[in-house]
Amino acid sequence: MLYPIGEQDFRSLREGGYVYVDKTMFIQKLVDSGTKYCFLARPRRFGKSLFLSTLKYFFEGQRELFKGLYIDTVNHDWESRPVLYLDLNSDRYAEPGKLDGVLDRLLREWEEKYAVEVKDSDFAQRFATVIARAHEMTGRQVVILVDEYDKPLVGNLNKDRNFEHYRSRLASLYSNFKSGADHIRLVFLTGVSRFSKLSVFSDLNNLEDITFLDAYSDICGITERELTDNFHHGIRAFADANGLNDEEAVATLKDNYDGYRFAWRGSDIYNPWSVLNCLKQSVVAYYWNETGLPTIIAESLKRVNADLEKTLDTFCSDKDLKGFDLLNPNPAALLYQTGYLTIKQYIPRLKRYRLGIPNKEVRAGLLDTLLPYYVKTGRTTPNQVVSDIAMYFMSGEPDMAMQEVQTYFAGIPYDLKMDNENNFHNAFYILLDLIGLEAKAEAHTSDGRIDLLIETEDFIYIIELKYDRSAEEALRQIEEKHYDLKFRTDGRRIFRIGVRFSSTTRRIEDWLIKR
Repeated sequence: MLYPIGEQDFRSLREGGYVYVDKTMFIQKLVDSGTKYCFLARPRRFGKSLFLSTLKYFFEGQRELFKGLYIDTVNHDWESRPVLYLDLNSDRYAEPGKLDGVLDRLLREWEEKYAVEVKDSDFAQRFATVIARAHEMTGRQVVILVDEYDKPLVGNLNKDRNFEHYRSRLASLYSNFKSGADHIRLVFLTGVSRFSKLSVFSDLNNLEDITFLDAYSDICGITERELTDNFHHGIRAFADANGLNDEEAVATLKDNYDGYRFAWRGSDIYNPWSVLNCLKQSVVAYYWNETGLPTIIAESLKRVNADLEKTLDTFCSDKDLKGFDLLNPNPAALLYQTGYLTIKQYIPRLKRYRLGIPNKEVRAGLLDTLLPYYVKTGRTTPNQVVSDIAMYFMSGEPDMAMQEVQTYFAGIPYDLKMDNENNFHNAFYILLDLIGLEAKAEAHTSDGRIDLLIETEDFIYIIELKYDRSAEEALRQIEEKHYDLKFRTDGRRIFRIGVRFSSTTRRIEDWLIKR
């Protein structure tokens, strides 16, 4: 099979013989709806660019590219319209002048194509002239497709001056969507976030945001049925390469790459980028994590002192998810819009979404990125410390494991205020997830909650932490509340560990272990 990894041009994909998951039924929905202004938000690498490219060729009337697809079975006139494709995904926008270069190049192409005599240097005015001229020259209203409309903004979330420069530039450019309405058949914008302070959303009172609509929940990404219908040969090859049967292969793909949901009644969605790479290489790896700039997310979370444990499993309102306010950032909304959290549940009565991490790939990538922001170690990397902790717990050496845990907490930077237990729990929460063992925080028993329970094939570790109180008190609590009671007939060796953490020295001061 030919996997279209990184192939975002619909024509190249179809003519090159790549496998294509048919999404053209959503074009039909758009046409039938009569929508004039449309917005879709999805995380990076989810197929937004390919869908826009598909729209481009459809509205240009290139029916031969759609043979055998759903849209070819529906009655259309297939008339050709002028399409202005504004691709903002082509640069990183590290400097304010980058956008000007991208816009000037695109405008020059359109001005030449539609014989526009350039009389103004202002980008917004030049864009308005092109829209009007394209309509006048062809006699048909214009289709405007904007790929990653917010790319300059997302890349500058933590750079206020750059952000405001790009916000102003884009607001002026997008104002043409309202003023040029008589010349426009469709405006379709895609992006990662719906920035509430950008005028495009306040000016267009008839803008339809299809991001959360059930009817469009599968417009990007791959459903499980699409996976098994379109990639059965790839699944078989992946299964053979990894000693699995077909059901086990799909379950492995599901654990690592599925779990996204973009509408509360919608299907679970696989990350297409990761699935295609995994099937092509027959290797489970964290492909999506390598494609973005998650440091921006880490910096934003640290800047607002986010409580990670609560943020990564939380509830949000419709308003939280549908807009992003830079002046009052909601960490959970930012993580949702960038693909690190997804919808797990919807409570209609409260109009609130429950959010959680989609799958193993996202969990590993996010926490691996966050770890260096919360923990600094002198002699080795934070990830090496975590590996050593896991190794010692696996081999039944809790004292050595605790020495490494001490190193971990000793590396928490001073600017994380440890007089507030929130940051201590943040670093601790990341550690639990990165250990990679069967680790549970605040595990419930009949007499209370164990701070940390770690289970391996041969050992059980019951750990109680005391903040500015003694290790003896922590160990005594384990024994008095009989936290080990339900494990006594388990057959594995049990270790009880009491730990004292000092807010003054910002270290794990000591621990006691009872076997």
